Amino acid sequence: MTKRILLIALGALIGLVLVTAGLVFFAVVITYPRLPALNALTDYRPKIPLRVYTADRVLIGEFGEERRAFTPIDQVPQLMKQALLAAEDERFYQHGGIDYIGVARAMVGNIVSGHSQSGASTITMQVARNFYLSNEKTFTRKFNEALLSFKIEHNLSKDQILELYINQIYLGQRAYGFTTAAQTYFGKDLKSLSIAQYAMLAGLPKAPSAYNPVVNPKRAALRQQYVLRRMHELRFITDQQYQEAQQAPLELRRGSLQYAVHAEYIAEMARQMMVERYKDDAYTQGFSVYTTLDSRQQNDGYQALREGLFGYDARHGYRGPEGFVDAALLASGDEEALDDALSDTSDYDELRAAVVLAATPQSVTVFLKGGEKLQIGGDGLAFVRSAISSKNTPAARIRPGAIVRVKQGPKGWQISQLPQVEGAFVAMDPQNGAIRSLVGGFDFNRSHFNHVTQAMRQPGSSFKPFIYSAALERGVTPATLINDAPLVINPEQVGGQKWEPQNDDGKYMGMMTVRNALTLSRNLVSIRILQSVGAQYAQQFLPRFGLNPKDHPAYLTMALGAGSVTPLQMAEGYSVFANTGYRVHSYFVDRIEDSRGRVLAQTQPEVAGQNAKRTLDARNAFVMSSMLHDVIRYGTAARANKALGRPDLYGKTGTTNDMRDAWFAGYQPNLVAITWVGFDQPKTLGRGEYGGRLALPIWINFMSKALRDVPVYDYPVPEGIVTQTIDTSRGPQTEYFYNEYTQTNPELGLGGGDGGAAAQPIDEIKDLLF
Repeated sequence: MTKRILLIALGALIGLVLVTAGLVFFAVVITYPRLPALNALTDYRPKIPLRVYTADRVLIGEFGEERRAFTPIDQVPQLMKQALLAAEDERFYQHGGIDYIGVARAMVGNIVSGHSQSGASTITMQVARNFYLSNEKTFTRKFNEALLSFKIEHNLSKDQILELYINQIYLGQRAYGFTTAAQTYFGKDLKSLSIAQYAMLAGLPKAPSAYNPVVNPKRAALRQQYVLRRMHELRFITDQQYQEAQQAPLELRRGSLQYAVHAEYIAEMARQMMVERYKDDAYTQGFSVYTTLDSRQQNDGYQALREGLFGYDARHGYRGPEGFVDAALLASGDEEALDDALSDTSDYDELRAAVVLAATPQSVTVFLKGGEKLQIGGDGLAFVRSAISSKNTPAARIRPGAIVRVKQGPKGWQISQLPQVEGAFVAMDPQNGAIRSLVGGFDFNRSHFNHVTQAMRQPGSSFKPFIYSAALERGVTPATLINDAPLVINPEQVGGQKWEPQNDDGKYMGMMTVRNALTLSRNLVSIRILQSVGAQYAQQFLPRFGLNPKDHPAYLTMALGAGSVTPLQMAEGYSVFANTGYRVHSYFVDRIEDSRGRVLAQTQPEVAGQNAKRTLDARNAFVMSSMLHDVIRYGTAARANKALGRPDLYGKTGTTNDMRDAWFAGYQPNLVAITWVGFDQPKTLGRGEYGGRLALPIWINFMSKALRDVPVYDYPVPEGIVTQTIDTSRGPQTEYFYNEYTQTNPELGLGGGDGGAAAQPIDEIKDLLF
């Protein structure tokens, strides 16, 4: 009887197994043909973002929904592979898609714990899920996942499967793939990471949010230690390596700095250009845009502009805290809540937001994002010391709860503030128009408005060289004598009411040469020059420099730069002087490449002396350069000559009415650089804030680095120029004239002004002028 029961039970069990096997076989027969084709794997084309680089291949921008970079398996470091196998699938190279040992271990663990706490997904199964399936926890999904794993293993090699996994898996922070994650979390190439960092990355696939070292550093560290232990157990690392990795600091990338070079404005220009050209494909097809920027000059321009704006801001005093956190929040001592309170206040590169925890005249303690605390005293409080005084109103006083800005200076941490003033800087090669450095404002994260390309501002006296250049063509010479004396202009000549222009210093210097007038930026002489050549003529002369006449009404105010220009227009305009008379258009993209490195488009620039159009007589450019050199030797930009000590520098300061805009436009024969400083809503920059004080130091700062190894270049004297020795207040000097205008053109009514000018009575000149 017992034997019969056993036989029946055995038969039932066998029958159940056969029925189950039959059902599974039937399910496989039905399901397997319906599995998706593996085209997505065999012809893997990930959504690779648009990347923007400098000319020397430094990444400056990345645009796309997913941060991703494809790395072939043979370029993945061995330690990265081993860390992954230790964390996710130690028998990857032994199983056929399903790790039965791992399944059994997971089942036992789940039974012992009483709930599901571990799975047994292999790397192959994760690839199947990532490419074709959802994450829902159903039998159907798991069954399809297993079948897909078999299919993948049958069609792809193990290295191909691992390559797909390494490049496709999501790892948090919008990063897909381990190469991108290495940059995102550590700011390094994958091959440059430490064992501890490999272990941290390998721990992310299990739960990218939970083990994110930025968001959850403690949980991430526990996961990292588990991966290191598994690597050690599997003999992937030695005892010494294991011990060192356990103690090694992670050195996560801090703050919002994503790239080694600050070039956000030019990267955005490249993005807009690519979207206009390729629409939405720009973000997914792996295009690479190589700009004309020089990474070193870009960083130098960025630092020079920021230092100049910080310097201006410091001269005008501390304005007070940016705001205050709730007093109850401060009293609670909850650091997470304080961190949340700072989350809406952005850091701006080195300028970090902080909450004051304690404040005395000797010391201020602040709390930074991420929980860091600083105690600042001594020189670090010099800028804000008056704001710590109890005599200030609560709204203006640095006290517990105040939100302030801190940055690291040469003597340690200091309290600073976010400048309200804006600025722009651009440098370009005048020989072909390639932009080498472009900084569109104080900080791109504060304002996306690009002041280099979009800000139309009055150029002030930096515009005068274009007027003087027009005058040379009409027969004015550098030695022409003109009176720096009061002048009253009729309303019809300025398009408004009666105008009584003045010099910046309110003084008049009497008779002086055109050269000296430009050197010292005398307004009254400039106006008389424009009167003599005609405002209409000068306006129509401007396109030679790439300037739009419509932006510069043909009134006498044009002599003082009352029209509108962008800094980039000024760079193109001054390039005509720098390259001896050729009109070159600026450009910022050298070439566009596809994801395989094939060149899709490349700029063919206009090159001075080759295919660029000559728009200015070489003699004109030479004489103007000689006069602009005197501005730096003796005039309003003399500090540049003292600081740089080069004989091949040329430029002009510019300050607009009521000191609302400060400019310096200058060049060396191979590099033009323009600086502008002002407020977005135009208002005075303050007393004494001339272009020579505010904009020129930024230019000097940049040029001192950009020209460090550049040899001196002297312009050759072009044909058609004659020279004469002229007696000046600085002694005898060589002066340059057109051979047809060795004397001032008498049709202009300006009288003398050349080698023979001394023979003409001064009274006669005055009569002609007035």
